[in-house]
Amino acid sequence: MNIPEGLKYSREHEWVRVDGQRAYVGITDYAQDELGDIVYVELPEVGAQLKAGETFGTVESVKTVSDLYAPVSGRVVQVNEELANAPEKVNESPYDDAWMIVVEMDDPSELEALLDADAYRQHIQG
Repeated sequence: MNIPEGLKYSREHEWVRVDGQRAYVGITDYAQDELGDIVYVELPEVGAQLKAGETFGTVESVKTVSDLYAPVSGRVVQVNEELANAPEKVNESPYDDAWMIVVEMDDPSELEALLDADAYRQHIQG
């Protein structure tokens, strides 16, 4: 299971890569593996206001549909449009090509509530 150091993780299996006031958000390798082959990704519009812990979209796989939860609050400033036509990228490259949204964070201190790689590893091992 690939759990890169230097990222933050939510208990709902989203990852966050921080770049200044911006947070790149996607789902973890563990999440994509549990979901199976991803066939559709629904993401918010640029400009949408997100609140930490609330849903911001869905991922549909051959097995199920799963909600995506915002790990931080803020305004969506970029959406990965490629995932609309190539949702399989989430399975192939969850941390690189398949980032989902970029959020201009309202409150970067919310990052402190997220898990580091070791804590996330413990979380998924139960």
